Amino acid sequence: MKLSKFKHLISSIEEISFQLENGETIPQHFHITEIGINSKEYIDCGGTIRLEKVINFQLWHANDFDHKLEAKKVFDIISLAEKSLFIEDLDIEIEYQSTTIGKYNLGFNGSSFVIESKTTACLAEDKCGIPEEKLKVLLSDLQNNSSCCSPESGCC
Repeated sequence: MKLSKFKHLISSIEEISFQLENGETIPQHFHITEIGINSKEYIDCGGTIRLEKVINFQLWHANDFDHKLEAKKVFDIISLAEKSLFIEDLDIEIEYQSTTIGKYNLGFNGSSFVIESKTTACLAEDKCGIPEEKLKVLLSDLQNNSSCCSPESGCC
């Protein structure tokens, strides 16, 4: 989710809540302890140099159960970060503590923000020799397809 969409959503909801993909909610007394820009320059296994930039939100919660971050306060924090750090409209990456610090994508399910698992992938499959996944088709399905010619049709 881009920052502009996040700002639009928080301006139209009364209460900000986050949850994991499995439905587990992040406690309402969470803090956004950091907003920043993470920039990563790297070379992939195929030799292509890449640059990735995301806005990082670090979510954290402690035993201060009376703390509740209102949408206006989050908006104000974002505005300050935009002015101070010259933040662009980039994708948001959520950093959240589970068994270790995890990095997540951000989604929205209509009522809560959902921190969604990220996955790894080879970025240079064509150069690494990773075969393209082949479509698995049953021969019986091909015989029922009217766009295929039959042996009696004379087209083969």
